[in-house]
Amino acid sequence: MTESDRKTPIDALFDAAGSVRERAHAPYSRFRVGAAVIDETGALHTGCNVENAAYPEGICAEAAAIAAMVASGGRRIRAIAVIGSGAAMTTPCGGCRQRIREFADADTRIHLHDPATDSRHSLSLEELLPLAFGPANLKDEIR
Repeated sequence: MTESDRKTPIDALFDAAGSVRERAHAPYSRFRVGAAVIDETGALHTGCNVENAAYPEGICAEAAAIAAMVASGGRRIRAIAVIGSGAAMTTPCGGCRQRIREFADADTRIHLHDPATDSRHSLSLEELLPLAFGPANLKDEIR
């Protein structure tokens, strides 16, 4: 049995997030982040952070991965993995937590990996963003 035979779907998510992290454009912070999303069809979508000299105009890795999913026709996040490059595990920022909520259910798993220690953590969106405001809150308004 080869190493690739032993890899889990989560390993594949982390591999994809780690690979795309290397393509991040982070000349100011040098903080590279990669994200990988599995959509409702099982398709994999990736994104990395892209900084801009006008700081608020950058894009987070999670937002880039979600945009790639939507551009490819995906509409539901089944799982997401995030890998940063700092001294601690990188979690999605508040804005990205809300972006994930737009396309995911409360029990969707968010998988985090700290490459410095090779530690992993998995939690639900509900744990990451409790009492979230989402599409269901606007259900009556959208009709």
